[in-house]
Amino acid sequence: MKITTLVENTTANPCCTAEHGLSIYVETDNHKLLVDAGQTDALIKNASVLGIDLAQIDTVVLSHGHYDHSGGIMPFSEINPDARIIMQSTAAEPRYHGERYIGIDKRITNLPGALLIDGNMKIDDELFIFSGIKGRRCYPQGNHVLKRIVDKEEVCDDFSHEQCLVITCSGKKVLVSGCAHNGILNIIDRYTELTGDTPDYVISGFHMMKKEGAFTADEEAVIIETAGELSKMNTIFFSGHCTGEPAFDIMKKIMKDKLNALHTGESILNL
Repeated sequence: MKITTLVENTTANPCCTAEHGLSIYVETDNHKLLVDAGQTDALIKNASVLGIDLAQIDTVVLSHGHYDHSGGIMPFSEINPDARIIMQSTAAEPRYHGERYIGIDKRITNLPGALLIDGNMKIDDELFIFSGIKGRRCYPQGNHVLKRIVDKEEVCDDFSHEQCLVITCSGKKVLVSGCAHNGILNIIDRYTELTGDTPDYVISGFHMMKKEGAFTADEEAVIIETAGELSKMNTIFFSGHCTGEPAFDIMKKIMKDKLNALHTGESILNL
């Protein structure tokens, strides 16, 4: 199993393009797939630099319905029109941050490979998708400003469109999320509910980024409590993108070697 960060906010390779977005390339015994596609066509440029043939991708898993995870799908589809693109059926609902539209390009749902699902999906013995994350412990504070449109009314996003991929390969289990809008602890709780164990590795943003000002006491408390709970697990974490460097630094002091940073163009796992 090989996993590479194809797009992330920062880069470890000067020849690769960094952007506010996330795309993870995964190669297993039976699959070549993407989890998310970044914000633009940066994944195409970066894949070329890294020697990754996007035409060989068989599956794209869209973690949730935001532009910075889906923006590269339309450019990708021009290279690879045959890949299936799996998302929750609610992923295409209109979504906003204030007045700014942050949802997906609606054309994605009309692509030949688009597969809109409701709930969990077992693809095969290697790949399993789950949703239905209901817990709210250490819920990311930044979610409160994110909205969706339901029956022409603006309401708080409940992130029912968020889904996670579980990869079982090389004797290990890897959980891949996008931003963990539902809270990484609640996502792992849902994973444990479904599988009875904890993953060996987790790759995910933690949605703790704050664009302006210092953390409030409540925000910092959520970050510290989350890190403390994660540090107790026999799991190695890789995080970046929406985690934000200040939050990552706080968590790193608590989690130490259990937490690693994601960077564009960098190999995450090679098992």
